[in-house]
Amino acid sequence: MNAVSKMDNSAPDVKVLDEAPPLAMTPVQVPEIPPAPKKKRRGGRFLLMAALPLALIAGGAYVWVTGGRYQETENANLRQARVTITSEAAGRITDVSVADNAIVKAGDVLFTVDAEPYRIALSQADASLAAARLSVEQLRAAYSQAIAQESIAIGEVDYAQAQFDRATDLAGKGINTQSAFDEARRDLDKAREEQTAARQGIASARAALGGDPDIETDKHPAVLQALAARDKAAYDLAQTTVRAPAGGMVAQASSVKVGQFVAAGTPVFSLVETGDTWVEANFKETQLTHMKPGQSADITLDTYPGRPFHATVQSIGAGTGAEFSLLPAQNATGNWVKVTQRIPVRLKVDDPDASVALRTGMSASVTVDTGVSRGWPKIFGTASAAE
Repeated sequence: MNAVSKMDNSAPDVKVLDEAPPLAMTPVQVPEIPPAPKKKRRGGRFLLMAALPLALIAGGAYVWVTGGRYQETENANLRQARVTITSEAAGRITDVSVADNAIVKAGDVLFTVDAEPYRIALSQADASLAAARLSVEQLRAAYSQAIAQESIAIGEVDYAQAQFDRATDLAGKGINTQSAFDEARRDLDKAREEQTAARQGIASARAALGGDPDIETDKHPAVLQALAARDKAAYDLAQTTVRAPAGGMVAQASSVKVGQFVAAGTPVFSLVETGDTWVEANFKETQLTHMKPGQSADITLDTYPGRPFHATVQSIGAGTGAEFSLLPAQNATGNWVKVTQRIPVRLKVDDPDASVALRTGMSASVTVDTGVSRGWPKIFGTASAAE
């Protein structure tokens, strides 16, 4: 085939070559590649691949065997004793000495109730006491008078007896008349009756003195009763001043105002005893196997995450929370489902830092050191315990 096709007649003359000269081919020498040596099978690779799972299994087994000593729960709250402040004396409040969230000490005055009616009652009790003491003195005088009456009666009996004896002797001699004899006998009988009445008067006067004529005035039953009434009136007067039973913080006292009427026994506000602090932790029943009072624990409050508190297990609850609920669960039905129960554990906070503000109800995390690990399962022999 021509290298150039037919050209236009107007084109200049071009020399056309029929064929191109062949190119000279230089042979290329390819180096020979030696065959790859056969790989030797080594067991180290498999050992290396199995080492990691074995290490993980061994580590997990160690953690499981040595674990279980520390029992933890986040279902815990800080508790402080809360006292409901009431007034034992009914009346209107005349003075309020505290405010909400105020810090008080034991014996500080909280509020005062109108004391005037109770002062009047105390004055009446004092008057009744004085009257009782005067009555005892009168009874003692009546006893002395009864003794004097008996002495007179004895003298009258002796005189009547002598008259009767004389009348009897004269009548025997026929000198005295029968009427004179009868009159002498009647006088003797009358004197004896008066003597008997005098003795009864002495017994009555002695009984009025409590059976003891020498009894102290303030030990007489009537005086003791008056003294008790007087002490009651004095106690009621003292209760008009309400004092803090313990040191702590006043709560819910914003509604207490001067002029407000309070009835005896009606709650007025609350006092949280900040000096009595403990933690109530609700552990699962499966966590109480080795837990007992006296074991040490660490407590972390959500308010102070970096400040651990040391505590001691004080007691373990008498039952689960469900047992003491208003409507305990009834598991006698056929569709019963087993649910892990929780039992409250009380932990005493040891020497809480006074600079840290602890408030009742704070959320806490508790870790108890039971001193007992899980140990090896029984398939490897007797389970061991690590103290």
